[in-house]
Amino acid sequence: MDRIDRELLAFLLQDGRATYQELGRQVRLSANTVADRVRRLQAAGIIKGYRAELNLEAFGRGMQMISDIRLGDRVDRHAFERQLADVPQVISAMRLTGDYDFQLRVVCADAREFESVIDRLKADLGVRELRSRLVLHEVSLGLERVLEG
Repeated sequence: MDRIDRELLAFLLQDGRATYQELGRQVRLSANTVADRVRRLQAAGIIKGYRAELNLEAFGRGMQMISDIRLGDRVDRHAFERQLADVPQVISAMRLTGDYDFQLRVVCADAREFESVIDRLKADLGVRELRSRLVLHEVSLGLERVLEG
């Protein structure tokens, strides 16, 4: 991966819907050359996909929490991960090292809905302990930083 590939990736992170012509103007290459480079980056697994960024408040899910959880001693983590798919308020889960097993990102309409998520995680998914924090706001530093070094 060279400097031009890194520039293309930085532009795609800003606008994943940019045309090959637009990208070509940015890096001073033809649209066909840019298309070839982007296809190569996709084939290499560097570009995994393209996604829309949603405004969660538009869906009535303006309350976000980060929850560190510890599973019960006999809970199979693979089964837990599969069961998380049935909890729509959980939008991401990361397996951790350290004192907790997972960190969940949870979005809800209000505290009452979050309370029901907690109850479900404990009763149905085997969560033994949960520590949550309310997200006040998020500062996005951008994935472009990965391209710098």
